Amino acid sequence: MGAEEAGGFEPATGDGPPAGAEGPERAASVRSALAGLLQIRRLANGGRPDPEAVPASWELHRPVRAVALALEAAGLPASAVDPSGRRTAKGYRVAAGPAPGTARVEWLGPAGSGAAYEEERELPRCAEALRELGWTALLYRGPRGRRFLEVEPPAGGRPPDGR
Repeated sequence: MGAEEAGGFEPATGDGPPAGAEGPERAASVRSALAGLLQIRRLANGGRPDPEAVPASWELHRPVRAVALALEAAGLPASAVDPSGRRTAKGYRVAAGPAPGTARVEWLGPAGSGAAYEEERELPRCAEALRELGWTALLYRGPRGRRFLEVEPPAGGRPPDGR
């Protein structure tokens, strides 16, 4: 039984098995989850001129899930790992960021897949998808020259206590 059947939709973070059933069923689940997220924004950000334009408090407390949903909804591929933890697919990987309400996005793949060469092209695509949903995505170069995105809410939107 998949995560969708067991307890609801789980967006692909790139650290699990390939994102469930591919095709129309998964695409419908992603669209439904994104519609739900936008409804949460409308309700939670009701006092703003464009309530769908910025992350809601719910997202700031679950940035990995919210960022992964944004990337999957944009049609970007997620990386994946097998049960032993070995990378089996090339794509984005979302992990917790260095501060509360933030996430880190990398472009990873199996050894020899060319993911390191693709990150220069693919991470800006990820950043654009995130910016369209109101996140701030900053591109950095880390150890060994590998690029990554640090994703955070717009200025003033980070939860103060990390909960």
